[in-house]
Amino acid sequence: MSTSKSCDRLLAGILAGVGWAALTVAAAAQQTQVPDFFSNRAAWVGVEGDFQSVPGAPGPKPISFDPKHPYVPNNVGRQPTFRISDLSYPNLKPWAKERMKKDNDEVLAGKIAFTPRSSCMMAGVPGFMAFGGFQPYFFIQTPKQVWMIFSGDQQVRRIYMDAPHTAGPKPSWYGESVGHYEGDTLVVDTVGLNDKTFVDYYRTPHTEKMHVVERWKLIDNGARLQVQFTVDDPNTYYEPWSGMRNFRRVQQTYSEEVCAEGNRMLFDYKIPQAIKADF
Repeated sequence: MSTSKSCDRLLAGILAGVGWAALTVAAAAQQTQVPDFFSNRAAWVGVEGDFQSVPGAPGPKPISFDPKHPYVPNNVGRQPTFRISDLSYPNLKPWAKERMKKDNDEVLAGKIAFTPRSSCMMAGVPGFMAFGGFQPYFFIQTPKQVWMIFSGDQQVRRIYMDAPHTAGPKPSWYGESVGHYEGDTLVVDTVGLNDKTFVDYYRTPHTEKMHVVERWKLIDNGARLQVQFTVDDPNTYYEPWSGMRNFRRVQQTYSEEVCAEGNRMLFDYKIPQAIKADF
């Protein structure tokens, strides 16, 4: 089957699922006030780039840039820069700081800073929530699963609703996510993450012990979606820490964007290539 036909069939299946799910969620919402993240062509675009601190939350805050090397984003009238992490951040254990210092030094020497988005790589959790502020996120909600789709290159997270974690899940890019609703909030608990991803834009590593809990909630009368999350990795951090990100609502249809080998354009971001069989 051709790639275009496969994509058409996939999108048709997604749209059919959305239509069915909208009815089931609407019916459930009448009884439980389940938050509706996806009907009426709802999509969500990230507002801030970096993870923000949760107001009033105890404990460490998200890592930020080195004050000696301030981060400058695109389109602000100044020369943009790559992110250089602040290694005075006291919550990181020595092995993580050492790895990040080596990476900082390479970027300052001229290396292009890695991001999952530019390299067509899986972002993991919580990195999935830090994707850029142009392509939107879409949700599909059904009684048994919630899908979170980043439209930039169709990365999908699957949250299994009202189900327990399996015993010793095999580590994977997006781990094992189970969820439930607490009133108007979607709560997602993720374990079983591999250590091949970074925690944030500052290329913070982590181990397979990482455990992430997210709370997704509509705010500003539904005009915005907010996620607050806690990261606990005792092998990387001295203490669990919390962060958040906001998304603005847009009305937009789902569209396909390809991120594939050979997509080098300006730089070679080390995009994976199918040079040998996966199985």
